[in-house]
Amino acid sequence: MTETLLTRPDKPAPMIAGPQRWHRPLLVVAAGMLLLSLVATGGLFLDDRVLVGAPIWLKPLKFGISFAIYAATLAWLLSLYQRVRRTGWWLGTLVGVALVVEMGLMVVQIGIRGRQLHFNQETPLDTNFTIVMAVTIYALWGATLVIAILAMLQRLGDRSTTLAIRLGLVITLVGLALGMLMVMPTAEQQAAIDAGQTLPIVGAHSVGVPDGGPGLPVVGWSTIGGDLRIPHFVGIHALQLLPLLALLVARLMPRSGDRVRSRLACVAAATYAGGVALLTWQALRGQPLLHPDLATLAALGLLFLFAGTATALVIRGSGAATAPGA
Repeated sequence: MTETLLTRPDKPAPMIAGPQRWHRPLLVVAAGMLLLSLVATGGLFLDDRVLVGAPIWLKPLKFGISFAIYAATLAWLLSLYQRVRRTGWWLGTLVGVALVVEMGLMVVQIGIRGRQLHFNQETPLDTNFTIVMAVTIYALWGATLVIAILAMLQRLGDRSTTLAIRLGLVITLVGLALGMLMVMPTAEQQAAIDAGQTLPIVGAHSVGVPDGGPGLPVVGWSTIGGDLRIPHFVGIHALQLLPLLALLVARLMPRSGDRVRSRLACVAAATYAGGVALLTWQALRGQPLLHPDLATLAALGLLFLFAGTATALVIRGSGAATAPGA
């Protein structure tokens, strides 16, 4: 039986589908990542090794939590698909495999071998780890891209929910792609490469300062320079935050109408995308997150002004449309 694509299924999917419809392999991956996060938490207390200025089990812990959230979100999202569900199942399985492979590389290379995983080209084995990791990231991004395309071809609930999910997927894809900025050589590294040197590390999280310097608690984001992990992180989690915001708006404004909630979802997505762009711009200029200059503050002010004005206009318009005699 061939699958068909419809722009409108007969009946929109509920936002919270029954657990039997959630993508089971991704749920298993999410549970495994949470279990591994507990192991990594124990490693923080039992293993005093440090790598690039951070406890050696901190990165597996952070990625374990992030991967668990990502896998669970996709497991839920795929349960809303009314068409091409089989294709969605295989894409979700591919994402799950990619997450497991990347986490396995992280545990072996960082937790067991005590060596840097990202950007590491010091030995042939280190380079192979980096190559396999890159392949899994591309597979993850490609599968998410197709999942997003399929989401554009069907309704995933009411109009506002569908918009929030679609726009969240787009921003998440951008957030994932921002990780590519980190694998590019820094100015100093590029100069050394141009001079014919072979470098053990190519790429960096930080901009303007070396990796491993002072950072924020837990996340480790640089407090003395730019950090590309910030827009990367914020962008990726649009897929969770925008649908949650749509659900919150529906609970707080049950009589507002789907059209109004859809417009609010668009305002939220535009504001979120603007925030990711602002964080990227700030990081690329080598500026710490907590020490913005006047240009960054001015841009942030304009972003808040847009969000507040657009939200007020949408709500005011909804009131005028429903007023007596309107």
